Amino acid sequence: MKTNVKKVLTCCALLSFIASGCQSGQKAVENQTEKRERTAFQTGQPWKPTTDTRADVAIVYGVGGNPSEKRANMTFEERVQSWRDKGYTTHFMTGIAWGEYQDYFTGEWDGKWHLDEGQVTMKGDTIWHGHMVPYIVPSMNFIEYMKERHIKRVIDAGIDAIYLEEPEFWARAGYSDAFKREWKDYYGFDWRPQHESAENTYLSNKLKYHLYYRALNECFTYAKEYGKSKGMDVRCYVPTHSLVNYSQWQIVSPEASLASLPCVDGYIAQVWTGTSREPNYFNGVAKERVFETAFLEYGCMESMTAPTGRKVFFLTDPIEDWPRDWADYKKNYQATFTAKLLYPNNNNYEVMPWPDRIYEGLYRTSANSEEKALIPRFYSTQMQVMINSLNDMPLSDNKVSGSSGISVLMANSLMFQRAPQPVAGYDDPQLSNFYGQALPFLKRGVPVHLLHLENVSYPETWKDTKVLLMSYSNMKPLDKEVHEHIADWVKNGGVLVYSTRDTDPFQNVQEWWNTGENKYKTPSEHLFQEMGIAKDAKEGEYVCGKGTVYVIRKDPKEFVLAANSDADFVATVKNLYEQKANAGTLEFKNSFSLSRGNYDLVSVLDESVSNEPYVLKGTLIDLFDPKLPVLSEKVVNPGEQAYIYNVGRVANPETPQILAAAARAYDEKADKGSYSFVAKSPINTTNVMRVLLPAAPKSAVFTDAKGNEIKEATCEWDETSKTCLLGFENNPEGVKVSLKW
Repeated sequence: MKTNVKKVLTCCALLSFIASGCQSGQKAVENQTEKRERTAFQTGQPWKPTTDTRADVAIVYGVGGNPSEKRANMTFEERVQSWRDKGYTTHFMTGIAWGEYQDYFTGEWDGKWHLDEGQVTMKGDTIWHGHMVPYIVPSMNFIEYMKERHIKRVIDAGIDAIYLEEPEFWARAGYSDAFKREWKDYYGFDWRPQHESAENTYLSNKLKYHLYYRALNECFTYAKEYGKSKGMDVRCYVPTHSLVNYSQWQIVSPEASLASLPCVDGYIAQVWTGTSREPNYFNGVAKERVFETAFLEYGCMESMTAPTGRKVFFLTDPIEDWPRDWADYKKNYQATFTAKLLYPNNNNYEVMPWPDRIYEGLYRTSANSEEKALIPRFYSTQMQVMINSLNDMPLSDNKVSGSSGISVLMANSLMFQRAPQPVAGYDDPQLSNFYGQALPFLKRGVPVHLLHLENVSYPETWKDTKVLLMSYSNMKPLDKEVHEHIADWVKNGGVLVYSTRDTDPFQNVQEWWNTGENKYKTPSEHLFQEMGIAKDAKEGEYVCGKGTVYVIRKDPKEFVLAANSDADFVATVKNLYEQKANAGTLEFKNSFSLSRGNYDLVSVLDESVSNEPYVLKGTLIDLFDPKLPVLSEKVVNPGEQAYIYNVGRVANPETPQILAAAARAYDEKADKGSYSFVAKSPINTTNVMRVLLPAAPKSAVFTDAKGNEIKEATCEWDETSKTCLLGFENNPEGVKVSLKW
């Protein structure tokens, strides 16, 4: 039964939130005087009423701003202060591979031009990120410039958290004089053109990896030391794409190796529609698989950081870098958002990058139209409900549904075998040697885990892994010690499935397994020797201590490049999982689901074992619907995701509380028979919120920051859920809501 208390306003809206008692059922909405750093966004602009997202942290971008945004007519310090004045904790971000560094390139800093330090392709073209903004070969001179002109300045401004983002060296680069100088210093012999051989490609990419490892180590070590001299504890983070994406996009970056550096406190996992829509092969078909790719990307970042205890913020973007239409953005945002929440051991989020382009940008109104418009109210409302729920998202001991214990091994050297031109004797279309191990199980509803070769020395890395899927067809081990740890794990009862022909030309690159006293033809010969089996083991099953090794003499790409080609691989792993790992029945299904506190998440797969929908039942609020309807049943079809607030799990239903909202609440006060709060969110957006009350309200009063009553606001009672549906126009200065029953 529904009772109208005030007149209804039908708009839909944008941002912040409060949320209710997820685990306790009784949530005290925090004031931002408490320093919380769970949610953040990045912007090169000063505070504006249109972009007041109400996350915990405003990451202010660039001493000179963001090259992709219109330059603000304010100093860096003034931009920082504008956000502090509105109650935000402020951090700092800038690019380490590109940025507003024209004073370095044009000689203003040290009297010398440095445009020769841009990344250059085989054709002699500099790779640009913007006008006079090249991608950089990070020389020691450039590193000194970053310390002096940028890091020191922001610490002097009181910033105690620094993010150096996207340490990116393009695989197609490596031909500049600056890179040739670094080659000679690193290897001790003259530069070799990478396109001439597999070994040159490998050595070139390995150097690119080293250069950004060095740059970040130097800059962050300085930041911590300089901060300490001022009595500050400066924390250092790396916003970076996943190893999955960089390998697929042919970009080289330090990735997992940074997690062991004392000067690195964590990462931002830059995963969004743009990275996750990169096509991959499964069952012989190359196409976008946004949810599945995002699930693997977030999993890659979590597994990279968990063993070393580093913090990671999961990012999603309600739009993306490429101009598309609003419906496309919404569909893929829901897929990536669901994927990140299926990792219940993390609740740190960058809720959006660049709010200015989201709230103020013009994008196509439909896929077949060139007409452009600002973000629709229905989408901004939905987006704000979603991002505000992140302020309330609990950690959980629950696990995503499905058979656990299958891990896929990956390593930074995935990036070393990527090249813009075909390498003779080697082909790995769309990173299929990786996806060939992961997608056959992910598409059957098995939540595969990713395990980083760089982390195998940490005991935490091996937690819960029963079967390890491994290949050296598309990556190589950078040191022999990793094999000792793998062999020890197998001897103690682990099951290793090694799928590689071991015939690719990168097996012959100059590396530890074939230099000095080592005379192995391939790195797997050393691994097999460590495990006590024949160095040239044929296809089949082998005993190794208490564990099992199964060798498949095929490259994993062969499981996905042709239709119906993964059946034997899947059957082999299933048998080993059940009979050798004793891990129980390997369950196949077409969905993933997870409950986190009062939130339910579901993703139903297409191209899977069935086309059955997933059905949720209860008293449910649909958080992907800007009207926040109360449902008794939610049906999720293949290719769809759902994000649900389960009212039936509220622990203290007699306590008034906000369950879902497109604004963030402050100054919450509950008394016998009354409940009030102040809701804040960007201007030009519409708030909608579900508020749980002990009884239907007798009055609902809405006032603006000046105390004027807002007549157009609405309040609609739902007896089934005992909730009010409130609606009004948002204001960053706040709207006070007073309810009495």
